Amino acid sequence: MAKLSFLAGLAAGYVLGAKAGQKRYQQIKTQADRVWGSDPVQARVDTVKQAVKEQAPVVAAKLGDAAKSAGASAKERLTGEDLPETTHRGTDRRLHADTTGFGPGPGQLP
Repeated sequence: MAKLSFLAGLAAGYVLGAKAGQKRYQQIKTQADRVWGSDPVQARVDTVKQAVKEQAPVVAAKLGDAAKSAGASAKERLTGEDLPETTHRGTDRRLHADTTGFGPGPGQLP
């Protein structure tokens, strides 16, 4: 019963609000358009537009640097390899080692 009375109240509120709502909506819209079109507001909008244009290259450069850093960090975390400087993955995705200066030399292993 409580659910039914809630739905009835909701429906009545919707109907009454819809009848009064259109007129009030038009009043609010007219006032908002008047404020937006006023000289002080438009002067401030122009000031903000100019500031955004001036700062856009700086922001773009910072975003680019942040994206590069995030990409490098993500790649490092995803590969999960902590290889020594003398070991690397080749284009064939196999591990390759720099053997110069280590051990007895090529061809001299038992």
